[in-house]
Amino acid sequence: MTLKRQFMPENPPMWLINPVLVESLVVLAVVLCVHMVVWNQQSWCSIALIIQAFYVQHKWDRLLRSGGAVFQFRPATNSGIVPASMVMPLLGLVLREKCSASGNVYFERLSMVITITGMMLALFLSLIALGITRPMPTNTCVIAGMAGSVILYTTKQTLTVSEVIEVLEVLLIFVYLSLIVLYLLPRCFTPGEALLIIGGISFVVNQLIKRSLNLAEVKGDPVNYFLSVIVVGSLLLGVFFALLFCFMESETWVSSLFFYMMTAVLGMGILMPWLSLFIGRHPIMWLLDFLTLNDKRLCLLGYWVFLAVVATCVVLHQNHQRQSGSKKHQASTVVRKYFHLIVVATYVPGLIYDRQLLHVASVVCLAIFLFLEYVRYFRIRPLGQLLRQLLTLFLDERDSGPLILTHIYLLLGMSLPLWLFPGPCAPKGILPGAGSLVPYAGVLAVGVGDTVASVFGSTMGEIRWPGTKKTMEGTATSVFAQIIAVAMFLIFDGSINLDSTYSWIVGSISLVAMLEAYTSQIDNLLLPLYLFILLLL
Repeated sequence: MTLKRQFMPENPPMWLINPVLVESLVVLAVVLCVHMVVWNQQSWCSIALIIQAFYVQHKWDRLLRSGGAVFQFRPATNSGIVPASMVMPLLGLVLREKCSASGNVYFERLSMVITITGMMLALFLSLIALGITRPMPTNTCVIAGMAGSVILYTTKQTLTVSEVIEVLEVLLIFVYLSLIVLYLLPRCFTPGEALLIIGGISFVVNQLIKRSLNLAEVKGDPVNYFLSVIVVGSLLLGVFFALLFCFMESETWVSSLFFYMMTAVLGMGILMPWLSLFIGRHPIMWLLDFLTLNDKRLCLLGYWVFLAVVATCVVLHQNHQRQSGSKKHQASTVVRKYFHLIVVATYVPGLIYDRQLLHVASVVCLAIFLFLEYVRYFRIRPLGQLLRQLLTLFLDERDSGPLILTHIYLLLGMSLPLWLFPGPCAPKGILPGAGSLVPYAGVLAVGVGDTVASVFGSTMGEIRWPGTKKTMEGTATSVFAQIIAVAMFLIFDGSINLDSTYSWIVGSISLVAMLEAYTSQIDNLLLPLYLFILLLL
């Protein structure tokens, strides 16, 4: 015993026990991996950005612990500034590399705008933290000022005046949306999650407005416009009724009928005509022709309806067990992962056989999820109270605010790699090497990796990563399961050709698995985006 104490340090090194530091180091490793492949004028900006984000994150964490933040953020977690700040800049950098190689100038310029927009949003969030921190953190202010100077100088050198105005428009939308969303929905997001989600919505809103004002330049696949219109429509619906129900009761039949009526007016009177401007036809007629194009699509739709019924039965069965006298008040980790398996069974056939159909179906599913969440949140009759009772069983510690977002994050995590896939920059819709796995990033990171890590870690894991509740066994089985999944995709999807990029794929999966072990942010949202970035290289 004496010898053991002699060779064990009383105070372990900080990097062994501080999960926030390890999380930042993993993100830094991803940044370095990106810049091993991509190096241009904006690369120095991303290095400066992650350094200032690391310093600012500690200020945000202190504000959250002391209760000094302006809004109420999700409790019992860190701010998540470092991983969230780097997503949009890195995404823009890798997309620019692919579009430049394919000679697509329009999307190359758009990728540059994405990069600078992400950096500006992260800088704005840093300025908020520094502005409300007392006493003023001099060293952090200097570092943030130097990073801001580098980014502003690069912006002046790389973007045109119209592109700079576009970045400022997104920043303005972000400011107003942040004020509205964070005020109306306290404790739903961390600062990093707010940056990622509201920043992404702001960019989509600005792009839709821009394209609506330049209909003569609108071109491309009609499928790509569904997401933008659905996001904007859902945002308008949510903000309108959130403000309206501050002044009137939402649980009456009169309010419920008004809710359904206004939803129909928004959908049929605004969103449908708006969407028809982009696709050149009535959206419902186009959708019917699209869905019935061939027998394969009808079979996939029937299969997905069956899986939706299975998921509904799981929810009803678990609630029946609770009501029949079971002492279990919350669903276990294994039960919650049933839905991950159902989603994997939904997405894999779609990715193999018909990605366009899966794209449209996932957008429609997002619209349905958001509508049902509005019904539950506002207690709209007759389903509002029933949804509250059914979904309460599946809450976890991350659903600490008035919204239940776990299932929406799961859908987003699986769908974002498909939605963000740079089709116009991919010859014949296929990327070479590891890029051919890009649409599968959500399935790998969330559907396979996160599910296996949670199940094996919670049931058989014994050795914990220092400073976290996650286990090394869970992380190891997660990586192993994802490698097996890649091998299965190679067998069943003939469009995948890895071209001896196996070591890069294994390294990318391992990095993202380490991020899953140490992050306290919404992993269903964060992990697919980082795996998407690494595989796109």
